[in-house]
Amino acid sequence: MKDCLFCKIAVKELPSKIQYEDADIIAFDDINPKAEIHILIVPKKHIESVMTLEKEDIQLIGKLIYTAKNIAAKKGLKGYKLLFNVGRSGGQLVDHLHLHLLGGQGLKGMI
Repeated sequence: MKDCLFCKIAVKELPSKIQYEDADIIAFDDINPKAEIHILIVPKKHIESVMTLEKEDIQLIGKLIYTAKNIAAKKGLKGYKLLFNVGRSGGQLVDHLHLHLLGGQGLKGMI
């Protein structure tokens, strides 16, 4: 999607502080962090939302979670939160599936 913010970050048309990247996934710091560590883990394949996942995406979604675990370990996090917002009413602001990794200070008041 040429107008998608996260697709543009994935192809380096927009700058971001990249924490991890491979052929399928890019992970970068959230520009509006809700915790000391707030990283978005994003598939490079444009998937609008959890609601639009297809059976063919099962391995990719597992890889997002596994990548989050590895990033958390690299950051030395002993506890953290993983969050998918789904749809506008569920808090999803960008129409590209992404997993939030939240850690460090500021987690106690979060659901």
